[in-house]
Amino acid sequence: MEKVLIVVDMQNDFVDGSLGTKEAVKIVPAVTDKVKAAINNNTMVIFTKDTHYSNYLETAEGKNLPVEHCIKGSNGWEIIPALNEYAQNVIEKNTFGSTVLPDKIKEYDEIELIGLCTDICVISNALLLKAHFPEKDIYVDASCCAGVTPESHNNALEAMKMCQIKINN
Repeated sequence: MEKVLIVVDMQNDFVDGSLGTKEAVKIVPAVTDKVKAAINNNTMVIFTKDTHYSNYLETAEGKNLPVEHCIKGSNGWEIIPALNEYAQNVIEKNTFGSTVLPDKIKEYDEIELIGLCTDICVISNALLLKAHFPEKDIYVDASCCAGVTPESHNNALEAMKMCQIKINN
């Protein structure tokens, strides 16, 4: 069985930058350990990278979340230092869910997602993948995710459970 680990948006701005939280900082060691273990087990690891441009505040997302973040080329856009050396396969995305991700992982039988933010980009990608691959096992490791708030993190986990995404702790 081929497995893929998708590391969602573990970027400086989401950990300790403009949209960072203490919960995001707290998951960094667990995420780093999980990525290292996956690589040691020859599991494919794919990182997504939230990518915006200087016109971010003029976009629909920017109008709803008027905090500049993950501007391409900025320090906040970069994968966090603890994970940067492992980010060999990166998909840039300019929205919550990556529309190219399904094509990149279609040959894998088991899909696991970790990262940030549980309640925005993790859930968006998990649901997008479940829609593309309804018969595949899709997992989210809750201990390697953080949401905008602890409450919205838990709400997202419950929503994913209802959509038959398996939640591990």
